[in-house]
Amino acid sequence: MEFTMDQYRESADFLRAQLKGFTPKIAMVLGSGLGGLGDEVEHPIFADYKDIPHFKASTAPGHKGRLVFGTLEGQNVAVMQGRMHHYEGYSYEEVTYAVRVLRLLGCEILIVTNAAGCVNTDWNAGDLMLITDQIKMFSESPLRGENLPEFGVRFPDASHLYTPRFQQLARETAAERSIPLREGVYFYCYGPQYETPAEIRAARILGGDAVGMSTAPEVIAAGHCGMEVLGITLLSNMAAGILDQPLSEQEVLDAAEAAREKFTGLIRACLRKM
Repeated sequence: MEFTMDQYRESADFLRAQLKGFTPKIAMVLGSGLGGLGDEVEHPIFADYKDIPHFKASTAPGHKGRLVFGTLEGQNVAVMQGRMHHYEGYSYEEVTYAVRVLRLLGCEILIVTNAAGCVNTDWNAGDLMLITDQIKMFSESPLRGENLPEFGVRFPDASHLYTPRFQQLARETAAERSIPLREGVYFYCYGPQYETPAEIRAARILGGDAVGMSTAPEVIAAGHCGMEVLGITLLSNMAAGILDQPLSEQEVLDAAEAAREKFTGLIRACLRKM
């Protein structure tokens, strides 16, 4: 499905009416089991996805499916408690629709988080990873179809989708808080089945350090419309074939809960410096 500029504006106007003059500057997408940070937003204004024109519902476990506007660490934020995924039956333009609407509302920065499988065998489940780059080669782009020049150019550069200055900010902040922070490449697979052991071996050969079913489409859309991006992954489990055990949704949610304090601490500390 392709959206028109009028539809994006309709969604933005609907939210603007709810915000009554509040302008968010930093958008945050919280992944599986990580949505609790949205509950910490001060002076919150809530908007359920189902109530916003042209938005889709978020059906993945651990996703509340709403936007939270307010302040966090002194910053005006728009927090997505849950995201849309291609495996839910949505097109990539539908998956990234919210990012473009938040850009129209005034967001200049996007913080993306996710829970992902650990491909790098030198690391451990429970680690946090700074995303330095991503691989998404085997599926459509969210920019496919007619280009909307109000957002960006037809052929955008993707050399620095994850903003170098925010990568350095995250490194310094993690070191100050004594939080070990891995650095690596996020490998996108669209699911919903977990990857096979052979696919994980291929991802490792191609340079992936973590594998997941989100994030990459939103970051492409954000880069297209000129947003700076910081990405943090929770390595919630070892990817398929590394350990002799099946993968499960509950394992991901349990890992997110166990890492909640260090994850939210890092994100909040980075926010203060943006």
